[in-house]
Amino acid sequence: MLVFAPIGYLLVAVGQPLAALVVGGAMLWLAMLPDVDHRIPGIPHRGPTHSLLFATLVGGAFAGAGALLAEGVGTVGGVQLTLFGFFVGAVSVGAHLLGDVLTPAGVNLFWPWGREFSLYVTRADNTIANYGLFLLGIFALAAAGALAAQGLP
Repeated sequence: MLVFAPIGYLLVAVGQPLAALVVGGAMLWLAMLPDVDHRIPGIPHRGPTHSLLFATLVGGAFAGAGALLAEGVGTVGGVQLTLFGFFVGAVSVGAHLLGDVLTPAGVNLFWPWGREFSLYVTRADNTIANYGLFLLGIFALAAAGALAAQGLP
């Protein structure tokens, strides 16, 4: 939610509230996608699905979906929807990676080349930190919504 708040604000500010709703829904839907590695045998947790490569692949899949949706829209509109699809997919996974970078376990952003990145802020199972980030995300969304509703630039 914290990553989406400025994106949602910008979309509403330029007169695209429906796009903001769709992007917010897509980002919420994709928020836990990197943790699919828990359910796939042989793939280590915080391995390939927690990398910039995976974010790029998800972005590519959403770019493809954007291209399919853009058929008949025209070249400029089609290209914009394709790029927008890539942005939504890649940023959604990137938001998850950003959260995991806060933990001591970190993430291997440049998988398969081994090096974990971590800010050592809090453990992933820290209830207070998780609720704090959740509340911060709600506050950011509320503030972005209030500013967009007032028409502030």
